[in-house]
Amino acid sequence: MPRLGAKYDITIEIISKPRAEYQMDAYFELDLPVAPAIMVEEEILVEGKSVDEHTVEAAICRHLGLPKQ
Repeated sequence: MPRLGAKYDITIEIISKPRAEYQMDAYFELDLPVAPAIMVEEEILVEGKSVDEHTVEAAICRHLGLPKQ
């Protein structure tokens, strides 16, 4: 992820919490995806599993209005 942040003019924010915090009612009330998850702006790319780098890069390009790499 940091490599993609350096390649494109974007900010990468990584949030890591203990698993128990993701299972609390307060977390579900935030309407955020199930961890692990990757979001680009409001688009949820994946939740509850991993994803390949190409999928993440394609979403970043879509968001920035760039052609797919």
